[in-house]
Amino acid sequence: MGAYILRRLLLVIPTLLGIMIVNFTLVQFVPGGPVEQIIAELQGGGDVFEGFAGGGDDVQTQSGAPNEEYVGARGLPPEFIAELEKEFGFDKPPLERFLTMLGNYMTLDFGESYFRSISVIDLVLEKMPVSISLGLWSTLIAYLVSIPLGIRKAVHDGSSFDTWTSGAIIVAYAIPGFLFAILLLVLFAGGSYWQIFPLRGLTSDNFDDLSLLGKIGDYFWHIALPVLASTIAAFATLTLLTKNSFLDEIKKHYVMTARAKGLSESRVLYGHVFRNAMLIVIAGFPAVFIGVFFSGSIIIETIFSLDGLGRLGFEAAVARDYPVIFGTLFIFGLMSLVVGILSDLMYVLVDPRIDFESREG
Repeated sequence: MGAYILRRLLLVIPTLLGIMIVNFTLVQFVPGGPVEQIIAELQGGGDVFEGFAGGGDDVQTQSGAPNEEYVGARGLPPEFIAELEKEFGFDKPPLERFLTMLGNYMTLDFGESYFRSISVIDLVLEKMPVSISLGLWSTLIAYLVSIPLGIRKAVHDGSSFDTWTSGAIIVAYAIPGFLFAILLLVLFAGGSYWQIFPLRGLTSDNFDDLSLLGKIGDYFWHIALPVLASTIAAFATLTLLTKNSFLDEIKKHYVMTARAKGLSESRVLYGHVFRNAMLIVIAGFPAVFIGVFFSGSIIIETIFSLDGLGRLGFEAAVARDYPVIFGTLFIFGLMSLVVGILSDLMYVLVDPRIDFESREG
């Protein structure tokens, strides 16, 4: 197993490098960089993309030739444009900038945001509690509901309970998360009906003045609707996965042998079937958490005005804040690859009979 883990860890390096190369290359062809953002603000706060529609006089470079790269920089001196390029590091060739960036990343130096005057790592740490709250609670609730429900559906396969619950979870799965989030706001956050839950934020303004129990209650009061909106689509996958896993195990010979020995149905179900059936469900917990952690967080955080990693990534992309974009891409890419290795280790811990090393050979 040690050799398998070592191979997987070594594969992380070229995989992460490939991710960074592809994204860095794509960014070179995307219009509206940070220089254009500043030019747009200096020109009156217009849309940074308006300049790419054509028209108008181009700024002259120091050599006297039109600067076609910044078609929106009308009337700005070329010395100012050159100074902006130097400040952002765009006076260097792309390959040199890329190699410098990777070298800094190897020392965990992810740079500083162009527009926030704060290091990328501090920015990520500042926003991470919100996204972790959404991802962790959504995953736990999905497991706590889906596993018992999936087991009951497997035991009562084909019954009316199995039929109507399948229909309910499929309908829930078909509802987009953002639409369900808006529905929750309209119904329970003062939209048109009841003002039960707060409209925005993770805590109240007077959170620091509350007692310990008050802080806990305030936190769950704010997180209830966002977590519910993030969890709704996860129920279907986990529930049906649990049900199918139990059905596969129930039909095996060792279950019939256990029943023939006179063991009670609950002893057979939870003493023999549960561990084998839960292998794929429990071992996939890290991957499920990362999936909930990232998927849909942008929309959910925006709707509920939560300042998390989803909004951070979206705002960085809009503002072309390259240190934040590439820094978070590197961090989250590394996290995803490590979680893949942890998922394999979870399989082995749950069922020691699994041997990835011998399968690769």
